[in-house]
Amino acid sequence: MPLHVRSIAVSISVISFFGLSVVGWFSGLPPYVCCKRAVIGSLLVYIISSIAVKIINAILIDAIVLNQINKREGSKSAVKH
Repeated sequence: MPLHVRSIAVSISVISFFGLSVVGWFSGLPPYVCCKRAVIGSLLVYIISSIAVKIINAILIDAIVLNQINKREGSKSAVKH
């Protein structure tokens, strides 16, 4: 079952937005600068996390397909003997 790319990427992006905002706030930056950096950072995290989840989906689907192929070949060879 593939993972939902958009919901996972949005969740990670929202968490990173608030994390970057808090870091900027504790660093003593003005609110506008904190917000701007947090938005840019969360957009980058969204792009990176969506690519990562797509890669993970491809790996999982490939593993599932290989598993099903091996099961079918195993059951065919057991029937022949």
